Amino acid sequence: MRTETSAAPLVVFRFGFGLMMLLSIVRFWANGWIEKLYLEPDFFFSYRYFEWVKPLGSWTYLLFALVAVAAACIMVGYRYRLAMAVFFLGFTYIELMDKTTYLNHYYFISLLSLLLFWIPIPAGLAAARGCRVDKVYIQALQLFVAIVYFYAGLAKLNSDWLLHAQPLAIWLPARYDLPLLGDLLQQRWVHFAFAWGGALYDLAIPFLLLWRRTRVMAFVLVVVFHVLTRVLFPIGMFPYIMIVSALIFFGPEVHERILGWLARGRSRIAVRFPLPRPSSDWRLLPIGVLLLFHLLFPFRYLLQPGELFWTESGYRFSWRVMLMEKAGLATFRIEDADSDRRAVVDNREFLSVFQEKQMASQPDFLLEFGHFLAEEYRNRGFVRPAVYVDSYVALNGRLSQRYVDPRVDLTTVSRDAPVHQWLLPFQDTIYGF
Repeated sequence: MRTETSAAPLVVFRFGFGLMMLLSIVRFWANGWIEKLYLEPDFFFSYRYFEWVKPLGSWTYLLFALVAVAAACIMVGYRYRLAMAVFFLGFTYIELMDKTTYLNHYYFISLLSLLLFWIPIPAGLAAARGCRVDKVYIQALQLFVAIVYFYAGLAKLNSDWLLHAQPLAIWLPARYDLPLLGDLLQQRWVHFAFAWGGALYDLAIPFLLLWRRTRVMAFVLVVVFHVLTRVLFPIGMFPYIMIVSALIFFGPEVHERILGWLARGRSRIAVRFPLPRPSSDWRLLPIGVLLLFHLLFPFRYLLQPGELFWTESGYRFSWRVMLMEKAGLATFRIEDADSDRRAVVDNREFLSVFQEKQMASQPDFLLEFGHFLAEEYRNRGFVRPAVYVDSYVALNGRLSQRYVDPRVDLTTVSRDAPVHQWLLPFQDTIYGF
């Protein structure tokens, strides 16, 4: 049986989401990353089937400005549905412009903004306090956030993380300069404590947040955990986004108090019309489809052979957060049998330092760059260029091993071809999810 409840949790969530997104865009712009990531490079790595999504030159600034305005409108509740649609389309376009910049929380934001588009949320702050909505919309957001945590915990149940504390054993000692924590982070037992504690936290926190008796304690854990990860690792706004998202688990009375504080002295921006309440059962269909996708899509890796951390087939968009440290070296050579011309490629001629680092250890990047080089050297006079790569990758502290079969001409490999057909097998076994 469906029940109605205060809309306050949805309004607070909408306000927090809009605020975090606005701050994210401002931060990105202020740090000069728009120019560095989307204007300076000459080549951009594309997601399959989204090759048409490219940076817009100087117009990229306008795209970011449009997304920032949409985030501000979401925050105050002005034309919420239109603003959320603009934000989803604009932010997702930004996310797709260069695969090099992929982060789990970018995907989180895109998927969450699409979910929020379908959820009816009152406008404004003060006037929204008296509105009521179907409780199922709040539960949908709770489920969405819970899945992210729980799946991140499942992903940590692997032998590298639990039995070797990898890659934390690589990352934590590098933070020796931190006051108070620096010396402690050199200790092996601390690496294991972080590894096991992180897995237990991700697996348990959704349930602790859902249970009223442990909710306050759980939220304190959320704050401590994410502040600590923000101190230790350069992961941007993600910790703050997750802290704000965890508020959705609190009851309406907490959100009513938050709204009372937020709306104090801000009545001018509060729309003084209650949320229309016609039957909205139709919204549950797209919400249900989206949540089902959210539940199932991370498991697509089970359909692919080979070690997931090695092939990365199905690794992205699966809430596998900070589980790998891969270092690679890739040297491309071009051979033209028709003209007997040969060339060794300087990757920096086409890629930024960041792009080259990402490319050297990810199969789809290597293949895409190989196809690009074939076209580039064809334009330089090579009649029928063949592209080969000598590549080595080290995974989670292991010695490096050859990655791509050096005998394979990458121009003969389709971007849809299974990577195990041209990638060399992983010389070890990682047990777990």
